[in-house]
Amino acid sequence: MKSFHVKKNDEVVVLAGSDKGKRGRIITLLTKKSRVIVEGVAMIKRHTRKSQQHPQGAIVEREGSVHISNVMSATEFDARVAKRGVTSAKA
Repeated sequence: MKSFHVKKNDEVVVLAGSDKGKRGRIITLLTKKSRVIVEGVAMIKRHTRKSQQHPQGAIVEREGSVHISNVMSATEFDARVAKRGVTSAKA
């Protein structure tokens, strides 16, 4: 099994992509694909078929995955921002 720089329930900051600068907690690690699912980041719309819960069917919005190289631990990110002396971080 691979070892990664973050783990489940860690708070992370997204470094690249359309959700750059967003913070969230890791919900799931997808180790075989080297991806993570972060709470409130990379939202996708999922079309569901009819069921007892959704008699008409529904469009459910949920989190997509982000490559693990595009996230950094929030504590490391804050330390890096403090070291650089940036007054306003985009996070």
